[in-house]
Amino acid sequence: MLRVLTGGESHGPSLSAIVEGLPAGLTVDIAGVDAELRRRQGGHGRGGRQKIESDRVEVLSGVRFGLTLGGPITLLVRNRDFENWRDRMAPEPTGAPPPPVEEARPGHADFAGMLKYGTDDLRNILERSSARGTAMLVAVGALCRQLLAEVGITVMSHVVVIGGVAAPREVAPDYAELAGMAESSPVRMAYKDSERDAIEAIDRAAEAGDTLGGVFEVVALGCPPGLGSHVHWDRRLDSRLAAALMGIQAIKGVEVGLGFEVAYRPGSAVHDEILHRPDVGFHRVTNNAGGLEGGMTNGEPLVVRAAMKPLSTLKRPLRSVNMRSKEAVQAHYERSDVCAVPAAAVIGEAMVCLTLADAVLEKFGGDSVAETKRNHASYMVEVRRRSESWS
Repeated sequence: MLRVLTGGESHGPSLSAIVEGLPAGLTVDIAGVDAELRRRQGGHGRGGRQKIESDRVEVLSGVRFGLTLGGPITLLVRNRDFENWRDRMAPEPTGAPPPPVEEARPGHADFAGMLKYGTDDLRNILERSSARGTAMLVAVGALCRQLLAEVGITVMSHVVVIGGVAAPREVAPDYAELAGMAESSPVRMAYKDSERDAIEAIDRAAEAGDTLGGVFEVVALGCPPGLGSHVHWDRRLDSRLAAALMGIQAIKGVEVGLGFEVAYRPGSAVHDEILHRPDVGFHRVTNNAGGLEGGMTNGEPLVVRAAMKPLSTLKRPLRSVNMRSKEAVQAHYERSDVCAVPAAAVIGEAMVCLTLADAVLEKFGGDSVAETKRNHASYMVEVRRRSESWS
């Protein structure tokens, strides 16, 4: 239902996105989009690039007087650092191009990309593969977040692991409280002891010229039962969420609910029993499924986690090979972060927002937001009726 296309290079003039499929009449809060972009730039362990950029979105089409028109929306974020890279990233031909970068970084897109696209300069690969491009995903996700709010869905995140430092895992957490605590943390961890230990681990890695990865959790509240579908593999909401999260640079694993823990438990300790009381209707005591059963939301909080590898640009470079001469070298060092897990959590929120917005429009349709909301309200009346008295 939603189509998104992004463009731009890390040190090019700008980043852009075209979003098609958002219904007409959606109130667009530009300040809200900019706030999400600022959240992406924060977190202990970020590099010097964040001191240069001050991301702000420009809307070039699809919005008039603060409301979507129903046509494609074009978003733009300018790269302030382009002025410092104009000689290396000029779109027009130059008389004396800079020397090529030939020392591929282990773990990055450099090696495979240079072979795939037949280039001798890995800058042609790293500029587009850079996580700088996630700024546009966050901007698009912010628009989708505003659509989800119209049907009562909210999305939050918190970091649960950084470099082996793990936050406590509660059985039935208060997600609103978790979100508030994470928002005030420089590493987006909700617990102060874990926050302190994670900051210390990041600082040690920085001193050693190393990097750290981790795990973040994204939670969506207010999802109605029935988003997604069981009838095709590519319509299952869990497969769509996994693809969206795995599409973020450096993400190497995704799990829903208990995730890999289900492999170590018997079925009696995994599946969430279904209960019914006249005063509350259908309900569960546990949420091990993470709000998804059979590829569809079941009305419980949607809980997904993603594992991020340590960043592959190290200040103390790993061994590599010059792609032209084949000589042993140290990998290329490009200004980078020590730890970007807190930022990845914000990007994860954006991708969950985008995926859920697509599922909401698939389920409820509507050329206008008013129509989408009417369809949603009508469906929820039917859901409540069946929850009270199945017939």
